[in-house]
Amino acid sequence: MSYTAPLKDMLFNIEHLANIEQVSQIPGFEDAGLETAQAVLEECAKLNEGVIAPLNWDGDKNPSSWKDGVVTTTPGFKEAFKQYAEGGWQGLQHPVDFGGQGLPKTIGAACTEILNSANMSFALCPLLTDGAIEALLTAGSDELKAIYLDKLVSGQWTGTMNLTEPQAGSDLALVRTRAEPLPDGSYKIFGTKIFITYGEHDMAENIVHLVLARVQGAPEGVKGISLFVVPKFMVNADGSLGARNDVHCVSIEHKMGIKASPTAVLQYGDHGGAIGYLVGQENRGLEYMFIMMNAARYAVGMQGIAVAERAYQKAVQYAKDRVQSRPVDGSINASAAIIHHPDVKRMLMTMRAYTEGCRAMASVAAAAYDAAHHHPDADTRKVNAAFYEFMVPLVKGYSTEMSLEVTSLGVQVHGGMGFIEETGAAQYYRDAKILTIYEGTTAIQANDLVGRKTARDGGQTAKGIAAQIEQTEAALLASGTDTAAVVAKRLKAARQAFLDVVDFVAGNTKASPNAVFAGSVPYLMLAGNVVAGWQLARSLLVAQDLLAQGQDEAFMRSKISTARFYADHLLSKAPGLRDSIVEGADSVNALAPEAF
Repeated sequence: MSYTAPLKDMLFNIEHLANIEQVSQIPGFEDAGLETAQAVLEECAKLNEGVIAPLNWDGDKNPSSWKDGVVTTTPGFKEAFKQYAEGGWQGLQHPVDFGGQGLPKTIGAACTEILNSANMSFALCPLLTDGAIEALLTAGSDELKAIYLDKLVSGQWTGTMNLTEPQAGSDLALVRTRAEPLPDGSYKIFGTKIFITYGEHDMAENIVHLVLARVQGAPEGVKGISLFVVPKFMVNADGSLGARNDVHCVSIEHKMGIKASPTAVLQYGDHGGAIGYLVGQENRGLEYMFIMMNAARYAVGMQGIAVAERAYQKAVQYAKDRVQSRPVDGSINASAAIIHHPDVKRMLMTMRAYTEGCRAMASVAAAAYDAAHHHPDADTRKVNAAFYEFMVPLVKGYSTEMSLEVTSLGVQVHGGMGFIEETGAAQYYRDAKILTIYEGTTAIQANDLVGRKTARDGGQTAKGIAAQIEQTEAALLASGTDTAAVVAKRLKAARQAFLDVVDFVAGNTKASPNAVFAGSVPYLMLAGNVVAGWQLARSLLVAQDLLAQGQDEAFMRSKISTARFYADHLLSKAPGLRDSIVEGADSVNALAPEAF
């Protein structure tokens, strides 16, 4: 069940694809170069490999439990969280002004992956707290920031997001939780929220709920939703904790995976009303919540990469240990470890290529985020913001769908033993499923990609990315190796398929929405595939150069082989996806609902 953080691959991406030295030129990030990245990642790996990863299996077997409104987390979680907070990990990417370390996302994203590989159920608590911090930084008053941010950034308190209600899942227009204004400027909150991750637990002194609710008399639909801070315990003027607020956990869910993470049903206002404080302005709650959502969506993509990495490591170990049948080429004249069989290698290479491709894509997106938010030049900020916004649904949607395939292959490599819970391979498969659902399902990510990210600008951002891919193709051909030429050929075919689909989406979203949205998820998968393949093609170019310089031969040869495999076996699917999107809409919509 052990886990080893893939530091070499992460640092390769951070140095050569995300260009950390460029990021460290941005004011405020001067000390965040490669040396800092390496030191931070090594410390992060130490804590997660030694303390947090060993709790993953226990969390699945002994999940959080609820009794009389109190949630008790898995034995060991509380102590591990104390170490996590005391190490300053919650504040890694948050501003120095509130006690954080102010490191770039380029470094923070790799730490997010390590934490989630170690223990996804545990990692969900800091993930939600990050979202709450983002929302308060963006829209909170100075008073709210002063009361809550230091404690959230330090990990002394944790945060939640409260969107969903029994009748309002993805359709937040249906939110019914209500807020009644009080003379002192606070509000009383009444309602029920479901699916609240770490909505109640025993790991921190206080829980700061960010809650969507309607103020009396607000407009109907999404334009009448406001955002409120509702603490579990009221905070006194001196910052100490006061009376218990009127918010209570009435049950937790029994889930397929992420079992150690308590998913709470929270009841607000059963005893006279929970006291809440408005974040920003009334009726702008959805706008603020999307700030949390975007931060969380990227992080969920990192969870997909993380669980895929964990499943891959486990499958490789098993394939090296499990002796079964002679190799088909007769190279060993006896039963041998199954890693000698071509189909097992194919499965392991698929797992590896998907995971490394998505990791590279996410690393490049993180660097764009840093430039978009912190670069002194306005035009640079704008270009990077458009690129990052385009990447978010890909990182979230493609990486999580990928994780399902990878964790399923992990079970398959184990054969019958993979179907037995004691092996541990099945837990990764079960844990991965939620990733394609929460923080917006894959279809919702695809809707975002179609509507906001492609149709809105007539496909200009997408075409700009395609132009960069074309430059990589030219560099591959110029490098003069046979492997690079093959990858260039596959990348060109995939890029052309992508451009055909971008034109189809940009040209038909208004006139034929059913035709476009019939292919929205395939478009997302095509775009993610192409961008991940592009980043591995860039990796190949770097690895060829470093190999020629005699640097780390085994690692560089592995990078080149993985990029070639991705191009041959995964990128090669792009033209078929193009056909199903551009030419296949009619058959999706052919049957009337009553015919199903």
